[in-house]
Amino acid sequence: MASVRLDNLCKNFGSVRAVDGVSLEIPDGELMVLVGPSGCGKSTLLRLIAGLEEATSGGIFLDDREVSRVKPQDRDVAMVFQNYALFPHLNVEQNMAFSLKFRKVAKPEIRSRVAEAAKVLGLANLLRRKPAELSGGQRQRVALGRAMVCKPKVFLLDEPLSNLDARMRAEMRAEIAELHRRLGTTMIFVTHDQTEAMTLGKRLCVLDLGRVMQTGSPMELYQRPAHRFVGDFIGTPGMNFVWGRLEERDGGLAFVERSDEGDGFALGLDGDLAKRLARHNGRDVELGIRPEHLSVADGQGGISATIESCETLGHETLLRVRSGGHGLVVRVAGAGAASLAKVGLEFDLDAATWFDADTGQALG
Repeated sequence: MASVRLDNLCKNFGSVRAVDGVSLEIPDGELMVLVGPSGCGKSTLLRLIAGLEEATSGGIFLDDREVSRVKPQDRDVAMVFQNYALFPHLNVEQNMAFSLKFRKVAKPEIRSRVAEAAKVLGLANLLRRKPAELSGGQRQRVALGRAMVCKPKVFLLDEPLSNLDARMRAEMRAEIAELHRRLGTTMIFVTHDQTEAMTLGKRLCVLDLGRVMQTGSPMELYQRPAHRFVGDFIGTPGMNFVWGRLEERDGGLAFVERSDEGDGFALGLDGDLAKRLARHNGRDVELGIRPEHLSVADGQGGISATIESCETLGHETLLRVRSGGHGLVVRVAGAGAASLAKVGLEFDLDAATWFDADTGQALG
């Protein structure tokens, strides 16, 4: 096992900077998930750690060893690619054993490792099949097994579940988490699926445009996003955003919704929240609030809103509403108020996050 440390790591492809000054520490034995939209640099970052790409600048450390100029085969890392990269003329067992034979591992040890990995991945009955005889999900599990048998110090997984169906993805997430618990190997898992990231990672690193936007536990990122991008990306559906201004009204501080149509509704701020935001008085801000922190008001109370559509999911309903100049998503239990044309909305401002309207940074 080994810790991983990235020190101001950069990678340019011509005039394009794919990785932009990434600094990150992953302790020995941690399962870290790199998550972000396509093109944010997460796979490039993984390839830099593996040695498949050469860094433009910055350092890569495994434990205290600088490995930026070390050959991939000498880094003691194993990588699972998004595509299968299997040898079509070899069967499952031979594909999984290939790297061990290349390293001249003893045959009994090879058989033992392959059998163990095949059992974990549900491949025990498929060891004699060629890749062409397997489904896409089975091929991806073979690729995962080929890395597992190497027992590396660092395990790199580049969207290994992307070709599995929804049910198998859920099962494989549990298997990978259990595998990590048993082996205690440092793992770096790349995905664009924030649900996968939330359920699998002990810590998440959210990337955008090659930069680290925030690192922390899944719930820390969900409840206290440091940037508007994180609040929008993490969560299904993402955070609601309402643009407005903090102003003095009726002797107190209020958030006044604004849009192209002018000023809209106003929300009075009380107690500690008002004290915390008082220094931002007169500033354009964005109110970020999760769908579950909006509720349908009883009677005629709350902020007036019109239901535009609803998505009934059985245990809950997502109401898509419009209030003032903003579209919002409200999560309600069961069928909720899906049949109503107009509703009143109540905001749980204690659970909201406030962002600078210009920079997107969370306000302190």
